[in-house]
Amino acid sequence: MAKTETSLPEGAPDLRKADVSQETRANMRAGNLSGKVFWPAAVIMAVFIGFTLLFPQKAKGIFNALQSDVINYFGWYYVAIIAFFVIFALYLGFSRMGDVKLGNDDDEPEYSFTTWFAFLFAAGMGIGLVFYGATEPLMHYVTPRPGVSGNEQQVAQAAMSQSFLHWGFHPWAIYVIVGLAIAYSAHRLKLPLSIRYSLKPLLGDRVKGGWGDVIDIVALVGTLFGVATSLGLGVMQIAAGLGYLNIPADNELWLVGIIVVLMGITLFSVVTGLEKGMKLLSNGNLLLAAIVCIFVLVVGPTIFLLREFVGSIGNYLQNMVSMTFDTLALYGDEGEKFQAAWTTFYWGWWISWSPFVGMFIARVSKGRSVREFVMGVLIVPALTSFFWFSVLGGTALHQELFENKSLLEADGSVSAQNALFKMFENLPAGTALTVGAVLLITIFFVTSADSGALVLGMLSTNGSPEPKTWIRVFWVLVAAATAIVLILVGGTDSLTAIQTIAILTALPFSFVIIMMCISLYKALSYEHRLFVRAQRRSAREEIAAELHERIGETVDEMVAEGVEAQVEAHVEAHMEQAIENAVDQALDQAVGQAVDAKVEAAVEEAVEEAVASVVDDVTLQVEANTAAIKKITDTQALRMVTAEEVEADRSAKTSRKMPWNSRKK
Repeated sequence: MAKTETSLPEGAPDLRKADVSQETRANMRAGNLSGKVFWPAAVIMAVFIGFTLLFPQKAKGIFNALQSDVINYFGWYYVAIIAFFVIFALYLGFSRMGDVKLGNDDDEPEYSFTTWFAFLFAAGMGIGLVFYGATEPLMHYVTPRPGVSGNEQQVAQAAMSQSFLHWGFHPWAIYVIVGLAIAYSAHRLKLPLSIRYSLKPLLGDRVKGGWGDVIDIVALVGTLFGVATSLGLGVMQIAAGLGYLNIPADNELWLVGIIVVLMGITLFSVVTGLEKGMKLLSNGNLLLAAIVCIFVLVVGPTIFLLREFVGSIGNYLQNMVSMTFDTLALYGDEGEKFQAAWTTFYWGWWISWSPFVGMFIARVSKGRSVREFVMGVLIVPALTSFFWFSVLGGTALHQELFENKSLLEADGSVSAQNALFKMFENLPAGTALTVGAVLLITIFFVTSADSGALVLGMLSTNGSPEPKTWIRVFWVLVAAATAIVLILVGGTDSLTAIQTIAILTALPFSFVIIMMCISLYKALSYEHRLFVRAQRRSAREEIAAELHERIGETVDEMVAEGVEAQVEAHVEAHMEQAIENAVDQALDQAVGQAVDAKVEAAVEEAVEEAVASVVDDVTLQVEANTAAIKKITDTQALRMVTAEEVEADRSAKTSRKMPWNSRKK
């Protein structure tokens, strides 16, 4: 379904999500080529490789002249922008913009902290650490930076701090900006994983046209030279390691042969699709790097190395600001040469390498906040580099300072390719360490070329995660050819040619990174303003709701108080009336009860008196009656005796008169 055009507020960044045409998405899914990016980049590389092979001396002269001009006119610029990148990265991490999520607001990180830190550790490891781990502190000790003075110990400490500057927070600040810009556009805006779309908040729809093509071309060419720089350093040290294993490989033919063989292995991986095997190989190589580092720590001057690790971090932090801004302007040609060989070279290398590392850390950081991203990417890989340099570089310095085991060449200089293996020779199992280091660099070479081909393929296809195989094969071959021509044109001084091309190719991409800073600031600050507005709106709504609730409560209280007053008045009136009625009733009842009691008592008393009187009367009457009855009874009894006597007398008289009574006698 086609995207509908929506008008943006004036001055607002373009934060439209998934704003990609269906045709572009279809090409990305198919891994199809973006001709407007691929062919110009291919032509640029073809011209570079062809011209360098056909006219090596002239090419070398042009490179040297360009390097001199770039250092003269832009050396200060590299120092300034790297300092700005560090400050800007820290600002993003510690400001309120750090709360923005790289994804939807409710997205959870795809990987746990432990796994994510492991990915960052892997990103921090590579050919460069192996190449310069023991060499750089030793070289800064033997040939100090202009302006460094003091005794041997002070110079050695300054040498370690200078190495920390080149491998610490500064390179990772560059990767923070590039990776954050890519991660924001890919995970939050749902855009393809590509450099051009990281600038969409700044450039809007222009990233879909010619501007976007130019940006991807610059990124592609810069990344290609960054990969070629790493491969060139790697093959030089592999050859040096083989020399210490009694395999002479220090001539140009051997160097070219090593590149061809390792690129053949890389091509086999790309063509056959042995991605899982390559991942296992990469993870195994990280384990091998850890084993080498820990072994050197254990068999070397362990306590010294641990003390040096802690002390060097403190010295680096103490002097970081002054070292960051130091252009060595007061030291003339000597200062320019040092900057070209070291600081400016590193800043250019990191800038040209940043699309590769930035895409990697962006892919594994979905769901992290900006603050987590900045802190994790700055701290974890930097600590890895600090520890690696403290162990390998510290061991080299200890051998040089305290063990009378010189690691220098016959002329008193330090060989960048040989110093590591000379140090290993002075340790137990030195041959095994040398074999391990050669194997380590070889695997880093192959995995870097393989991963680099993938990133170059993604840039050639507008961010397709799976570019067609032939595109990756093409870039593997181009990277190999670029590394070969850098070796050939440099001859015995191949390192200088590699450093020169890194400085030159970084210049155009540095402007892209500055645009990324502007784009990130516009997008994150706009989101922060929206967030603040939402907070304020929410706060206003909460305040309004709170006020409404409080006003309602106040009104309710006022109404309740008015009603309550009226109720109380009515209640008081009713209570008074009720009390009066109750009192009247109580009085009436009490009076009635008292009267009743009095009446009842009077009645009872009258009754008792009447009863008593009656009883007395009755008693008297009874007594009278009893006396009368007794009298009558006595009279009757007397009368009965008299009657009987009369009857007896009559009977006697009668019997005397009967004749039979006389005969009988």
